[in-house]
Amino acid sequence: MKHVFIIVVTFCYSYVLIAQNDSITNLDEVTLIEEFIAKKAIGITESSSIDADNLEQFSPIDFAGGINQISGVYLLSGALNTNRITIRGVGSRSRFETDEVRMYFNGIPVTDGTGISTIEAYDFENMGRIEVVKGPKATSLGTNLGGALLLNTIPPVVGETFLQNNFTIGSYNLIKNNLAFRHSEKNFNINVNYNHLETDGFRQNNHFERDGFLLTSSLRINTKNKIDFLINHIDYTAGIPSAIDEIDFREDPRRAASIWLAAKGFETNNYSLTGVSYQHQFNQHLKTTNSIFYSYLDRFEPSPFEVLDEFTHGYGFRSVTEGRLFKGDFTFGGELYRDNYYWKTFENLFRKNEGNGYLRGAQELDNKEIRSQLNIFATYGFSISKRLLAQIGINLNNTNYRFFDQFNTGNANTSAERNFNPIVLPNLNLQYTFNKGRFFANISRGFSNPGIRETLNPDRVLNSNINQEKGISYEVGSSFSLFKNAFNLNTSVYRMNINDLLVSERLDEVRFIGRNAGSTRHQGFEFDANYLWKISDKWSVSPRISYTFNDHIFVDFIDGDNNFSGNELTGVPKHLVYSGLTLKQSKGFTFNLTHQFVDEISLTDANTEFSEAFNVFNVQLRYRAMLFNKLRFELNVGSNNIFDTTYAQSVLINQRSFTSAPPRFFNPGNGRNYFAGLRLNYML
Repeated sequence: MKHVFIIVVTFCYSYVLIAQNDSITNLDEVTLIEEFIAKKAIGITESSSIDADNLEQFSPIDFAGGINQISGVYLLSGALNTNRITIRGVGSRSRFETDEVRMYFNGIPVTDGTGISTIEAYDFENMGRIEVVKGPKATSLGTNLGGALLLNTIPPVVGETFLQNNFTIGSYNLIKNNLAFRHSEKNFNINVNYNHLETDGFRQNNHFERDGFLLTSSLRINTKNKIDFLINHIDYTAGIPSAIDEIDFREDPRRAASIWLAAKGFETNNYSLTGVSYQHQFNQHLKTTNSIFYSYLDRFEPSPFEVLDEFTHGYGFRSVTEGRLFKGDFTFGGELYRDNYYWKTFENLFRKNEGNGYLRGAQELDNKEIRSQLNIFATYGFSISKRLLAQIGINLNNTNYRFFDQFNTGNANTSAERNFNPIVLPNLNLQYTFNKGRFFANISRGFSNPGIRETLNPDRVLNSNINQEKGISYEVGSSFSLFKNAFNLNTSVYRMNINDLLVSERLDEVRFIGRNAGSTRHQGFEFDANYLWKISDKWSVSPRISYTFNDHIFVDFIDGDNNFSGNELTGVPKHLVYSGLTLKQSKGFTFNLTHQFVDEISLTDANTEFSEAFNVFNVQLRYRAMLFNKLRFELNVGSNNIFDTTYAQSVLINQRSFTSAPPRFFNPGNGRNYFAGLRLNYML
């Protein structure tokens, strides 16, 4: 009942603040509302967003804190290099990465050919806004069952040129520096960022070091033509402590899994993304945006069980045309993505290397997989009446996998092709607007492709029997802005039925098998509220809360002799609460208090093992001021997990032990830790 108490107290506190003040002015800081969205891009489709002010309330390396402000979204962070986002329970069965959610960076698709997205490839200090579309309702964004995640860098301000440096130190020998140069004028802007991060981490074998470079630029050739450029590169090396069992978790959450510690397991990642977009405005009612992009990922991971050496070339084209037709707005276009994935594995003879880590042994695999995906989409939005809007959309997807065994070249049966049948994905959005807000409804069909572990059978040959997950989502909700937009309230109720559930079953420490094992029902309620109370001319206070209720079950799930039908969906907390309070002074002081409650999580399909529920609190104090005429500075200090709670920030489901040791379910979150930063901004 403690989570219910938290919800009631926080909401009542917001209500009391409203009742105490009748003279309310407009919001100067907004959380989780959709007014920033370029509406023609997704029409009247509902989404939620957080901006730079929301992200700055957390440590600059806290991915989870920023994302988890949004109801219906839960990011599980095993380490800085292992982040997994679930939306409305979709993606909860993924083991180490974000799956079933399509991700875009400044409008460029960055999800790979099997649906994997890597959020740790981007520095959150460069983000101006993160937008989430929950469920498959955004026709032009891939209609994945989980939805879409849109990362957008800080937008330019015309007439500004400055050099900015943000330096942060903290617990676990944390050092982070972000250096940025920005210049913007009427027809041209450029942004160059370099960032460096290193930390020993909370746990054993948890060292992380990263360097990143970001270039964005826009050139307006004339009133009708504009070109945008994007280059993002990130290079990191990360130790892997891996998950631990319940005994280690309770005795000392700093421990790494013993076998990973003995092997000194780690990974290195070099990731580059380049893109060019050309926009042409035919007239005030018609424009087209065309983008080409290329990505390269080079990854090396010596685990205790094998040495994995892989790289991926990805490239594609995206075109979106927007206009007006018959008093309605239309969008149509397409997105073609293809990547070539190469991977080799070798024996890891670390036990013979006298404690010095991995030692490459004999080669075991040399494979190649070519993945291609085509999305063609169209939407049309129109007015049924003055207040009632409708939008219909359709997406056509075709996915193809081709697999080549380049190690066993003499065996003709080790190469194969899987061409999934084209799938048609329609949706319908309705929106009724009135003076204080709007009501909305949506019905949409979505899908998710199998990941690399599901596409291969135990012999590492393409699985010809695997199918895509498919589902239909129903949603109704509302959005209100009251008291001169000082109080914002958003609610949503949804239900999604998913068939051909993809299950990744672990056969041993290395091998997995994927299969379609049944169906699930995802239903729930989401609630977001924020309020701005002007205490005086100089002080304001802003309480906020988001609440998520997840009621997700296996409808039909038989695994061998086990019938799990009716059980809770594994890997999803039933209740999630995020709340916060910001106290701001006009002269530059800002105090942030944030809180997160996560309910227990089922760790097995049989619902026999659960993680414990937890509460985590963070605080931060920030001060901004002008030092000289052109030099602005900002100081901030903060503490995360101020009550030093032991909790699992990420869990792995259905873990099996292949020795006498208990299964390893838990990735502990950091203990109480501190950080402090100095930002200097010099206007040129």
